[in-house]
Amino acid sequence: MARAYSEDLRRRVIAAVEAGASCRQAAKRHGIGESTAIRWVSRWRRTGSSEAKPQGGDRRSHRLEAHAGLILDAVEARSDITLAELVELLRERAGAHFAIGTMWRFFRRRVITVKKRRAMRPSRSARM
Repeated sequence: MARAYSEDLRRRVIAAVEAGASCRQAAKRHGIGESTAIRWVSRWRRTGSSEAKPQGGDRRSHRLEAHAGLILDAVEARSDITLAELVELLRERAGAHFAIGTMWRFFRRRVITVKKRRAMRPSRSARM
């Protein structure tokens, strides 16, 4: 993931625009993209802030974590339940809508895996 530009650069671009340069001129002078300068100045005028917004991270898993007890109980009751069936269960019982990938990440965070078949010893004549 790319890093955010420095706060110093942001302030210099905004100061150049406030001093009378256009956003495009300030962008060219400081070696950044025109749309970047336009967004920075627009945000500065709207909120008064030039700080970078937070990047990345999980900001929505708490929605699924609220139903952790229901999910884990369903898995304990029926060990071969599929992710699609869990999604449907949440939709019916809790009225919550989640994608299968969200459910998969829920189990990945808990290091819960299910093997679909037993391990077999390697065969020398066939690909496994």
